[in-house]
Amino acid sequence: MCALPLLSLILYLMVSWGVFGEVPAETELKGIKNYVASEVYAADGVLLGKYYIENRTNVDRENIAPVVLDALVATEDVRFYQHDGIDLKSLARVFVKSILLMDRSSGGGSTITQQLAKNLYPRKNYWLLSMPVNKIREYIIARRLERVYSKQEIITMYLNTVPFGGNVYGVEAAAQRFFNKSSAHLQAEEAAVLVGMLKATTSYNPRLYPERSKARRDVVLGQMKKYGFITEEKTDSLQQIPLTLDYSYVSHNEGMAPYFREKLRVELDRWLKTHPKEDGTHYNLYTDGLKIYTSIDSRLQGYAEAAVSSQMKALQKTFLQHWDGKHPWGENEEMLTLAMHQSKRYKGLVQAGKAEEEIKEIFNTPVPMTVYSWEGEVEKTLSPRDSVIYYQSFLNAGFLAIEPKTGLVRAWVGGINHEHFKYDHVTARRQVGSTFKPIVYAAALESGVDPCEYISNELVAYEQYKNWTPKNANNQYEGYYSMQGGLTNSVNTISVKLLLQTGVDNAVNLAKKMHISHVPHEPSIALGTANVSLYEMVAAYGVFANRGYYVEPVYLFGIKDHVGNVIKDFTKEQEIEPVMSRETADMMVQMMKSVVDSGSASRIRYTYGLRNDIAGKTGTTQSQADGWFIGMLPNLVAGAWVGGDNRLVRFRNISLGQGANTALPIWANFMTSINKDERFSKARNARFPQPSSAVLRKLDCPMFRPEEEPGLLERIFARNKKDENNEADREERVRKAPQQEKKKEKKKVFDFLKDIFSKN
Repeated sequence: MCALPLLSLILYLMVSWGVFGEVPAETELKGIKNYVASEVYAADGVLLGKYYIENRTNVDRENIAPVVLDALVATEDVRFYQHDGIDLKSLARVFVKSILLMDRSSGGGSTITQQLAKNLYPRKNYWLLSMPVNKIREYIIARRLERVYSKQEIITMYLNTVPFGGNVYGVEAAAQRFFNKSSAHLQAEEAAVLVGMLKATTSYNPRLYPERSKARRDVVLGQMKKYGFITEEKTDSLQQIPLTLDYSYVSHNEGMAPYFREKLRVELDRWLKTHPKEDGTHYNLYTDGLKIYTSIDSRLQGYAEAAVSSQMKALQKTFLQHWDGKHPWGENEEMLTLAMHQSKRYKGLVQAGKAEEEIKEIFNTPVPMTVYSWEGEVEKTLSPRDSVIYYQSFLNAGFLAIEPKTGLVRAWVGGINHEHFKYDHVTARRQVGSTFKPIVYAAALESGVDPCEYISNELVAYEQYKNWTPKNANNQYEGYYSMQGGLTNSVNTISVKLLLQTGVDNAVNLAKKMHISHVPHEPSIALGTANVSLYEMVAAYGVFANRGYYVEPVYLFGIKDHVGNVIKDFTKEQEIEPVMSRETADMMVQMMKSVVDSGSASRIRYTYGLRNDIAGKTGTTQSQADGWFIGMLPNLVAGAWVGGDNRLVRFRNISLGQGANTALPIWANFMTSINKDERFSKARNARFPQPSSAVLRKLDCPMFRPEEEPGLLERIFARNKKDENNEADREERVRKAPQQEKKKEKKKVFDFLKDIFSKN
């Protein structure tokens, strides 16, 4: 036994001299930097999610509830404020039992400072000497930490580094995970739960083992009483409180706005790599604790996600009943093979060097797996091939809401479940159906077509286009429609004739001015055959709400570092571009209000009972592959798309597959939630500007006539001449979009965006 002190001294010297690896010096300890998650915030200050390697949020001492520190000291290190990093009373016990006798179950004895040393510099394997070497390393580091930092800094650093299991580090992240609140607002019983977890993060996890966690919580409360942090009466009262969680798991796939966060992640990664700091190094999105501020409104985002979930859950049930066990793609093995080749499993097998025959055998062999369902994840035994079939049978959705005057993106839902369906249907290009018709109609008005010029509903085969014969959904071809009648009832024959009368190029050029890309120069665009993203379509509809101006969408305000210094302020003077005359925009709004009041979107009124001032347009593509609805309030434009990831996945009849049945309910449910929320009373009560008397006169005609009216064109000409004479000055002012008005609007939007970012 006499040799033990000598051996211990030799071992101590060997560790301190770096024989078992370098021990951090005080200079290194002064520059300690942990991996800290970057956080994405909504415009209303709500945390949307994080980007991280370790889910950690560093928090200052003043932002940690004092009761957390009391619980920690009482339970882990009651002499913390008296010792210099090492508790000598505990050290003797640890030296004999843990170091000399190698008893790993003998208990800790480590101070908070030593535990911090272990958190900062995790233990390593030194074979038989692992325990003594690691303990000595922690002893040395703890003493150096005490010389570098104050007690308050050490305990704060500990609370920012301590692991709580499940890749959660630090008390702030743990408070958010288990109680959905910041550590500043933790109550005594909640603080006791988290401190109790430190003994064994899995065994005392309150979500997995609530009874065990409560018992441990009560032990911590007892320790707090024992050392005078709370009274006996208070302890008894707190121990009677049932264990209550508000579990909030925010991962890359879960949490609020995951599709939006993923789009932002890619853009931020790219920007940070091309914009180094002054010293030439780059910020790391996953470790540097950046604060990212966005335009998303967490309340509207929540309503949007709930609306998508509610509609798609019900629609999926109808869809499966509709196909009654059959596959929508029938015997199309090529489609299924393509889906298999695009799967993560197939790509992984190819990378592993598996031959095609071997991969085929693997895909046909049933294995246990967890699959997504609208009732939650379920365990099934399926072959990988069957799982591909299973997932291909889901309908998906996209939803986007933008404030037209500011361009602020307020809600973004890219799909039904980000973990299992990664494709973002806000940015995906799909055929837009009849939602493109308002652009055709606006181009016609801009080219001088009178809205009360009646157009024949006659079925026509166009020889110049290989006898192309566009048909109506209802197969009715009688009578004549005004422009408002044609749009209200979404009559295909009218749209095609109007496009050809206007000129395909004129419609394509207007679409480009509205920032819609990739529109083919073909007459079929009148029926919505162009592939356009929901993002572009909703932004384009903002032109109508803005009385002719396009405002670029905005969703990123700026980036700050972990202490609040601005890295980049993205707010700028918005480009407000004149696209069409105010008169044209006002007429289109009036026509689309008619679509909602009495046309293809009228179930907004009679089914959902919405009484807002609403304009909009439904859309349905060939074979019901895509369903659309884009609706406008004066201060909010929102659009919904529904369909399968593969276009063969669709309803077989238009009554079930039309946009009014698939996409419109998402919009209507979203708007119903807004109407119930008094915080959005301005949106609920907003009214479109009153059109001029000339606009109202131009639209003052029946939407449908069974036959052409004699002398109609002459009366139209006379009326238009009168309007031109009476309002020539106003027309000139509107069409030229005076620069003074444009500058005023740009400054108003810029000041608004700047104010939002500066408040964060």
